[in-house]
Amino acid sequence: MTRFMFATGIENSYPTIDGGRTRRDQLEECHHYERWRDDFDLVEDLGIHYLRYGPPMHLVWLGDGRYDWGFTDQAFADLKRRNIVPIVDLCHFGVPDWIGDFQNPDFPELFERYARDFARRFPWVQLYTPVNEMFICAVFSAKYGWWNEQLTSDQAFVTALKVIAKANVLAMQAILDVRPDALFIQSESSEYFHADSPEAIAPAEFMNALRFLALDLNYGIRVNAEMYRYLMDNGMTPEEYDFFLHMRLKAHCIMGNDYYVTNEHRIWPDGTTRASGEVFGYAVITHQYYQRYGLPIMHTETNFREGLEGDEAVLWLWKEWANVLHVRNAGHPIVGFTWYSLTDQVDWDSALRERNNRVNPLGLYELDRSIRPVGRAYKELIAAWREVLPVFSLCLQVPVGRPRDFDEPLVQRAIEEARQRRVARGERCRAVVGSVTRD
Repeated sequence: MTRFMFATGIENSYPTIDGGRTRRDQLEECHHYERWRDDFDLVEDLGIHYLRYGPPMHLVWLGDGRYDWGFTDQAFADLKRRNIVPIVDLCHFGVPDWIGDFQNPDFPELFERYARDFARRFPWVQLYTPVNEMFICAVFSAKYGWWNEQLTSDQAFVTALKVIAKANVLAMQAILDVRPDALFIQSESSEYFHADSPEAIAPAEFMNALRFLALDLNYGIRVNAEMYRYLMDNGMTPEEYDFFLHMRLKAHCIMGNDYYVTNEHRIWPDGTTRASGEVFGYAVITHQYYQRYGLPIMHTETNFREGLEGDEAVLWLWKEWANVLHVRNAGHPIVGFTWYSLTDQVDWDSALRERNNRVNPLGLYELDRSIRPVGRAYKELIAAWREVLPVFSLCLQVPVGRPRDFDEPLVQRAIEEARQRRVARGERCRAVVGSVTRD
């Protein structure tokens, strides 16, 4: 039986700022390129078997079908040797310079080929997040004007969102062609907007529908009338919308919910917002997402700044874990938890918009790789709960295999059975389409 997936992640964001002139590479800024072996040692020392991790796409992907796999080959070979299961981020808030940005309509098909080539090169990888935090990526890039295209309009946001969501869907299909038992843990920010007054109810309702758009498109869920009109008014065509409705990939998905203290917002009648702090909390908001999508859940990101008292992050860890247990005890199939990230980060206090080289004390370890109190607390939590908290979700029809198990007959048989089911579903779909066409 697959056990509960305790995880961490290595922060690998790489958006551009300053009109595309400056690349923010968190793998470089957090010294992972020099210390990646040390970082994997830390993962093992914590007793963690699952790692949110991704290649630096802006350095790997040199052009359509052209790659520099040097660093990625070394790192992933070492993960396989250590038997650490990567949850692979293929796109984390940025694209290579030659693609431009998320306004590029060619990105989905190009990314589809990139994802297929990655899966072929690393066939033992089973877990993926094709595009990390699709909603946040589109908002920060094309609505707030912070990253990448740095635009600030509804039309730019809808363009980015449909490009990103289509890229995610096509990547899932491409990976399943190679690894038919792949599972997609779609890390996505869990948001909620609180109305400040009766006059703010309408903008709050709008934003509380908007927050679902990325996952609605990804999972083929029909949006409400207001969201449909918003999409159509801002550049999505009916044919583009129909593309998402006809995708049937939910059976391969785990819903990843990210939650930080900044994920809840207070909204005013004019639509302006600011962070409200924790009001509902992870369990309440995750319940809203589960009601909408009905998928297995993983808490895929959280962290908290270690402050002057030194125990602030430890207390937040305890609170988030209590929320995870509450979700589980409510009968929802929650399969994993993640403290993000392994080490401290750099300049996330300005959302990477400013190069201040300011270290944010958010990690399980400091940048010199000394453990923080929250790192010790997480290690103890994992040791205490691992053996008594099996995954109980009936939705996980395919077991999650460890890297060393890839060549085992049982795993190969599961892959072949998944391939046959995928072929059979394709034949049934073609038969239905043919029947409708004849009628």
